[in-house]
Amino acid sequence: MARRPLPRILTDSASLVRSRDFARTAADSASDVFHPLITISRGLRRLAALGRQRWDATPKDRRGPLFFFVAACVLGVAVVPYGPLLAAALVMGAAAWAGRDRTPAQTGPGEAEAERLQSLYEALVPYFSAEGDPSPLYAHGGDWEEAFTEYAFDENGRLEHLQLKYPAYFTDGEDASRARIEQVLHAKSGRGREYHFAWDEAANQLVLSVLGPLPTDIAVQRFVTSPGETVLGFTDPDSVERTLPVVQGDEMQDVPPVVWRTGQRSTEPHLLVLGQPGTGGTTLLRSIALQALVDGDVLVIDGSGAGDFACLAGRRGVLGVESGLAGARATLEWAARETERRLISANRARQVGRSAPEDTRRPLWLIADRPTTLAHLAAAEDQEDPQRLLHVPLRHGGAANVTVVVAEQFESAELLNDAVRAYTRARVVLGPATAEEVRLVLGAPPHTTPTADVPPGRGYARLGSGPVLRLQVPATPDPFDEATCETDRIDLMALLPERTAPMGAATSFAKPAPAADETSPLSPRVTAFDGGGPVALNGSEAAHIDG
Repeated sequence: MARRPLPRILTDSASLVRSRDFARTAADSASDVFHPLITISRGLRRLAALGRQRWDATPKDRRGPLFFFVAACVLGVAVVPYGPLLAAALVMGAAAWAGRDRTPAQTGPGEAEAERLQSLYEALVPYFSAEGDPSPLYAHGGDWEEAFTEYAFDENGRLEHLQLKYPAYFTDGEDASRARIEQVLHAKSGRGREYHFAWDEAANQLVLSVLGPLPTDIAVQRFVTSPGETVLGFTDPDSVERTLPVVQGDEMQDVPPVVWRTGQRSTEPHLLVLGQPGTGGTTLLRSIALQALVDGDVLVIDGSGAGDFACLAGRRGVLGVESGLAGARATLEWAARETERRLISANRARQVGRSAPEDTRRPLWLIADRPTTLAHLAAAEDQEDPQRLLHVPLRHGGAANVTVVVAEQFESAELLNDAVRAYTRARVVLGPATAEEVRLVLGAPPHTTPTADVPPGRGYARLGSGPVLRLQVPATPDPFDEATCETDRIDLMALLPERTAPMGAATSFAKPAPAADETSPLSPRVTAFDGGGPVALNGSEAAHIDG
């Protein structure tokens, strides 16, 4: 005989889950509504149990007088005006007081948490104690409650916030001393997370807190910034006093940015980016170039020759994209003479009481990716290092509205020119790096511990003499890369200026340009720089250079 199927209400898991949720919600609502009645009922039961215990504890020879005494009290209350009502109110009040929830709140750490704090205290004793201290704050077998003023644990029992005091004789002004304490706290609090250390030298206090991950799903877009401001990436909310509205995923969010200011009044008009291969250095340069093209001109030196800037070639405002040694040398020579021309034109205008010419006020960006590769090629051909041509734009670029951005890998950082090292006061370190490596590049160590998982575009930034900030570069993939998804490619192509120069057949880029919305093939434009005449590049205004 065929077995009849079970009713659908018994087999549909979604219906069961919805029914269970509805029942739980109804029970919670009923508990909130009837909470006073539940409290009074609980109190009446406790009062009744207390009366029964008192009756059982009364000797048998005294129970009679006690009964008549209680009966007399009840009779007296009954004949008094409003007596029963006042008695009922008194009984209800006593029941409500007796039925209240008297579960003691936990005010201190649990046993496991106390053991973890004691272990952390013992680990800090060798660093925060000194021989001859009459009343040491840190001592073996001491009490951690005197040293740790605030603490908090997450749901997994891991330490996520700690405020501790340390002796006044501790050398908190030395980076090496701080690094030892931070290393101990990092190891004892649990690896795999990123910690922030806030030192208060005046109060002799240190605050440890766990940092959340920076957003990695913010792509490059039209940021709401003023002229001369460039968004390098995004950081922690407590590190900056400003937020920007950006599109994060499918929603609009306000996030704290790392804003780099350039121009004549900037104290750090040039940028140096260092990192490991594949950590987002080229991505950051593409993001900067897209933001610079809004109101400026861009020259790109692609030392790697991988064609990572092929999407910029031939666009309005892009004066050239060079990857060969000869083209890069010609580009840098023109940039040096253009910087000198701008200075001379602005100086002559000021001498006659006029404002600087318009072509000298338009920002000019010189973006060089891995210039040491070209330096190696020049050395192999017994030619002069093309980096020497960066000296004039680096030294006088701030006054001439010329900004230089250089990106290089850690392995080749020692080959950078002295001028690049001296004049790039805004710096970024991307990828995994030790605190000592960050300090050598930025001039100051970070106040956070390195994280085990470093996503692309993650690093640190320091603008001049400011603080070291955590940085997450906005996602800016190459639209001509096959690994770029179609949605990101369309969004990036929409940010590019229109194409103004036809592309020739010759190309030095390794990657093709399979752009669906473009009909002309992609190839770099070869530009000859003539020292005695005007030079018109990719639709930009001609700049006259004196021979």
